[in-house]
Amino acid sequence: MNQIKTIEGHFNAADLKFAILAARFNDLIVERLISGAVDYLIRHGASEENLTIVRVPGAFEMPVVCKKLAASGNYDGIVALGAVIRGGTPHFDFVANEATKGLAHVSLESGVPVGFGLLTTDNIEQAIERAGTKAGNKGVEAAAALLETVRVLKLL
Repeated sequence: MNQIKTIEGHFNAADLKFAILAARFNDLIVERLISGAVDYLIRHGASEENLTIVRVPGAFEMPVVCKKLAASGNYDGIVALGAVIRGGTPHFDFVANEATKGLAHVSLESGVPVGFGLLTTDNIEQAIERAGTKAGNKGVEAAAALLETVRVLKLL
């Protein structure tokens, strides 16, 4: 096993630039995700001047703005944060599916990694749990996955 070459990213955000793309819809939840992501990146060496928060109305609008951010060449990675909470109509399924596909498409087409922090929950309680209570903070997890992916890509 000692002869197997291993490439893995280190968790150092120094000198990297990140966009944090955040939906305004369900802002109570999203603000907690933003706080978690920002705290994580700063604790791992990012400077505030290398972080940019970009707000959009909701999850459905995230892919087109994410595409523009990726195409700008100004960012090493993008953390996408939002919360889609199931209601009584199929609207949830359409928004969650299209936002998810769109964000993945941007990352694959542009080569700019996107940390996926779009919560898709059945109710507000699940969203609260994933925004910093019982189930951790998915904003932190999205930022961590993004940072590691950025560093792996820089090594390839």
